[in-house]
Amino acid sequence: MNTPKENKGGLWQTVFSWIDERFPVTDTLEKHITKYYAPKNFNAWYIMGVLAMLVLVIQVLSGIALTMNYKPSAEQAFASVEYIMRDVEYGWLIRYMHSTGATAFFAVVYLHMFRGLLYGSYRKPRELVWLIGMIIYLLLMAEAFMGYLLPWGQMSFWGGQVIVNLFESIPLIGPDLALWLRGDYIISDITLNRFFAFHVAAVPLLIILFVFLHIVALHRVGSNNPDGVDIKKYRDAEGAPLDGVPFHPYMTAKDYVGVSIFLIIFCIVVFYVPDGGGYFLEKPNFTEANPLQTPEHIAPVWYFTPFYAMLRAIPGFFGSQFPATFVMFAGVLVWFFLPLLDRSPVLSIRYKGYLSKIMLLLFVISFVWLGVLGVLPSTPERTLIARLLTVVYFAYFLLMPIYTRIEATRPVPERVTT
Repeated sequence: MNTPKENKGGLWQTVFSWIDERFPVTDTLEKHITKYYAPKNFNAWYIMGVLAMLVLVIQVLSGIALTMNYKPSAEQAFASVEYIMRDVEYGWLIRYMHSTGATAFFAVVYLHMFRGLLYGSYRKPRELVWLIGMIIYLLLMAEAFMGYLLPWGQMSFWGGQVIVNLFESIPLIGPDLALWLRGDYIISDITLNRFFAFHVAAVPLLIILFVFLHIVALHRVGSNNPDGVDIKKYRDAEGAPLDGVPFHPYMTAKDYVGVSIFLIIFCIVVFYVPDGGGYFLEKPNFTEANPLQTPEHIAPVWYFTPFYAMLRAIPGFFGSQFPATFVMFAGVLVWFFLPLLDRSPVLSIRYKGYLSKIMLLLFVISFVWLGVLGVLPSTPERTLIARLLTVVYFAYFLLMPIYTRIEATRPVPERVTT
């Protein structure tokens, strides 16, 4: 006679087998987790993709909880946020998790993109993985911008006013595009409702879709590694890569450590410095939006400030703001062309020449410094520095076909190094 435990296991196995015959649970788990081979020389940079997935889950769950008490109207939006913070049980925690999650999302995504620059993850055969990832980045920017308006604070209102007006400077389609975004001739209740619909439904669904496509495309061609070599070249008798290990349990065990450290830092920010010293939640945003009173200094959240600094650095021509708008958008869109720009015979920065390393260092310095300048009020000296840094930023991309082709590179090993 079977024991109750055995009966329970037998019932579970029966149910699982019934489902597995009708839905490819086992095949999916094997293809994407237990039999998906990842390079054995993964380092700490490769945890960022997992952390981005974790933060996406946090944002979706906390966002759903916030919508249960939020009122998407110009008259009640600010009051409903205050109600969530003061009267809803643990509402303050949910709100701070969501605002900190936005910062954490961009932090890990920027580090994820930087890892791609380090190790050439945008090169063949991963061009499509990179392009899908960049689409996700654009969607994240749209999601963050639309969510930024929802608290209906002073900085939310005027920041939204500035950004939407930028679209109006685009020749031919600009005025109609800005009108479509606002739904009105000014930022109003209609705009708030429109952005709420995009923020909680349309854009998140697109992000989840492209994250799925990103993972499927990655697992089709295989993960890159710090050496930039193909781990599928050498296989054992069973066809498994000699330089790879199953993602589970080997890589998931490493991921647990990274996730634990991340959650400790995340909780410290949520419980002790949720406003990030005014960089995550600006002080003017704790005041209700007033269309008749402009804040002393308008600046976006930190993850937009590098591009905002570019915008302010470019002067208008013949009364048009389009050149500045063009440079700002070009600063984002140029990332899409990386697979075409890099002509180096090697993928990883480990084996590239000094020119690539110097240009990457200058690029990082320019990006960070532009981010700092974007937070500070504009002065003639800061504007001049921002212009120089903008030139350095674009030089990294536009000169890449030259310096990656002429520099001397080191020999790449046949197999991964540890």
